[in-house]
Parts: sequence; C-alpha cells; structure tokens
Amino acid sequence: MRHAYIHLMLGALFATGLFAAPAQAAPVLCEKWGSASIQNGRYIVQNNVWGADTAQCVDVDQSGGFTITQAAHDNSTSGAPAAYPSIYAGCHYGACTTGSGLPMRADASGFGALRSSVTMTYPGSGTYNASYDLWFDPTPRTDGQNTGAELMIWLNRQGDIQPIGSRVATVTLAGSSWEVWYGNIGWNVISYVRTSPATSLDFAIDTFYADAVGRGHAQRSWYLTSVQAGFEPWIGGAGLAVGSFSLGSSTGTDTTPPGTPGAPSASGTTSTATTLSWGASTDSGGSGLAGYDILRATGDTFTRVGGSTTTSYTDTGLSPATTYRYRVRARDGAGNLSPESATVTVTTQQGGSGGGGCTATATTQTAWNNGYVVQPVTVTNDGAAPLDGWTVTFPLPSGHTITGMWNASHTVSGGTVTVRSLDHNGDLAPGASVGFGYQASRPSGNTQVPAGYTCA
Repeated sequence: MRHAYIHLMLGALFATGLFAAPAQAAPVLCEKWGSASIQNGRYIVQNNVWGADTAQCVDVDQSGGFTITQAAHDNSTSGAPAAYPSIYAGCHYGACTTGSGLPMRADASGFGALRSSVTMTYPGSGTYNASYDLWFDPTPRTDGQNTGAELMIWLNRQGDIQPIGSRVATVTLAGSSWEVWYGNIGWNVISYVRTSPATSLDFAIDTFYADAVGRGHAQRSWYLTSVQAGFEPWIGGAGLAVGSFSLGSSTGTDTTPPGTPGAPSASGTTSTATTLSWGASTDSGGSGLAGYDILRATGDTFTRVGGSTTTSYTDTGLSPATTYRYRVRARDGAGNLSPESATVTVTTQQGGSGGGGCTATATTQTAWNNGYVVQPVTVTNDGAAPLDGWTVTFPLPSGHTITGMWNASHTVSGGTVTVRSLDHNGDLAPGASVGFGYQASRPSGNTQVPAGYTCA
C-alpha cells in the first residue's frame, strides 16, 4: 500500500544502454523505456514501465500530453506501482529538455516565479494515482538518482494505495487542502495528497517546496532537476490521460505583492534564541501566498535570516545580552514581496559567566522518527562562588512534547521549557557539574532537537 518510485534500477539501465534516448516523434510508445521529445524538445513523454513486465502503450500528443491506450498491469497494492508514464521538463537520467532553466537552485532569484499546470482525465476503473513528481538534488545533477528530496503532488488516487511513509499533517496550499506524508527511502519523499480529487492544478513550485523546507525535509541550497506529471498505475490504467502540461515563469503575470504581515511579537527569549509570531498576510494577485521571510538587524541593515510557511519562527544561535531587531515580509508564488512589517526589538538574556554563573550543554543520546532522548544536559558552575540551586531554560520546537525528565523538575510555558534543580543536586561548588536528561516526542519525520540552552 505505498508508492515506491525507485530510480536506482533506471540508472543501471541507462548505463547499459537499455534506456532508449528520446525519439524525435513517436505517436505511440509501447517500448518499456520508450520516450518521445515533443514541441521541439520543450518536453519529453516517457512510457517508463519500471515496476512490471506487463504491456503498456501511450499515445503521445504533440500539443503537450498523452493517453494510456493499453495497460495490462496487475501489481499488488502492497508493493510498488507498475510504471510512471509521464511528461516532464528538465533533466531525468541524462535526458534533458530545452529551455526549462533546470537544474535551478531553490534559492535562485527565478525559483519563486516557476509555475506548472496540468489537466488530467481519469477512467472509471483501475488502481492508480495521478501525480506530479518534483525532484531535488544537492548538486545540479542531470543524470542518475537524485538524493535530496522527491516531492509528489497527488491530484487523485483510486484503490487501496498510499504514499511512502506516514501522514504527518494536513495543510492548505494553492487554495486546496492536502494531506502531508513523509518517508525516506535513501532520499526524503514528501507527498501532498489532495483531500478531494481534482482534474487540474496550476501552482507555483515554491508553494509546496517552501512547506517541505519549513518541515526540515528539504533545503534551499538544493537544485530542482525536473518537473514531471503523470500516473502510477498498479492495476489497469488504460484511459488515464494528460490533456495539457506546462512549466514556465509567472514573471509578468502576477505583479501584485501580498499584503503587509502583522507586527511581530517575541516570546520565549533566552540567551541564544527567541520565537517570533505575527499576523498573517493575504495575497490577491492570484499566485497564492508562498511563505514569509524573517529579517534581522543588529545595526541599520536588515538581512534575511530564515523563512517560514506559518506565522511563527524561532531564531537560534544568537549572542547573549544582545539587542536584535526583526521584521517580516510575505512572498507569493510569483516571487512578489510584500512591504516589510513593523519592527520588534528583542534583547537576549545574559549568558552564564563568572561570579556564580553557570552554563548548560546538551548531548542528544539517541533519536528516531518521532522522538529523541537528550542526556546528559550538563550544568556546570563556571563562576567563582558556590551555587545554591540552578535553572535551565530552552525553546521547545513546535509540535514537540516532553514525555519524561530525570534528575530535575520542569514546566513548559508557551514554547519555553524551564528546568529546575532538585534538593539533592542544586548545590554546586565552583567548577562542579551535574547532569539531567529528558525524553521528548515530535511530529513524525521532523528532524529538529532543542538548541539554545541557558543556565541561571
């Protein structure tokens, strides 16, 4: 019951010459690895029967789509699909289209303006999904298996099938509701499954990628290598069709910037971190709100220090006893930026120092898909006088919950955990240390652990 679009086998087929180069014009593709270049090389249609040896033929439409005319598939829904007949722009195992601009780094100036659209037709029978496949790699790869992230966008599914991994959230993106699934099969697979079927989609690539980045499953330094749209049939598949497909830039189409976000506020400030929250922006230009940029300044110049697809952000790695100023701006799917919000000023707490001060350093002992154990958190009296009790604070990432703590007591307020010594370990001579530990749960697939421990 899962998608498993494994390309490792495909790389070997290319290496042995079994994967045929795209034909110039092929009205019907029945070869297992057959493909055809259309619109003077702008797109490539591929038959791509990678998960079975059953027959499949696709009728290529030179105007920009294809129809599956024959499909004898009968794969078990507990395993991989039989194929991924699709149309794509970009580079896939050495076969590159012309004029796509891919590979492109996800922090490039033109990335926010990339848009794709598709229209699809579904038969009444068969077991399949109808999905985009967006591939990202840490390098500008044009051949071989991408190792960064695979983003799938399921417009529809029929039958007893599900994406790789487990469901971790439900979000609203590109004006619709989507289930978010996450798993890892040697690379991160983030799937967005529409909660109600659709036959078309027109969206900014960054709308979904920004959400994946915000969840810690993708990085802005990675490269988009290809944008693909098609179907994964397990059983049958004849009659599935892509009527139209496009990838291009929306620059010049939507020129209306989003509205100004609400004034930010700060909470949970420690010596090395603070959490910001603000009122949501709105977008009326048609390309949809893609996320927010967080701007920080210690002098006169504000620079971008991070991004968020929600209305909150935790900034870490700050210096103790330092004043920072923050603003927030919104961006839409066409790359338009809103005016900057009002400014909030934050002063971090004093760090541990001499004269009875203390420091806290943490070690992550173990971590798994939806939890972790941090121990020891070592509290050291680095001052010149004895300590009569100590308190450690740290920010808890959103969605995380402390499920147990030993050798200390704790409370949680907002996003801040406050840990206090017990009767038997609060007195520390200069240079002495003591440790405590805790276990926490986190959303499945989230890779964060707390940082920014402050001792007082």
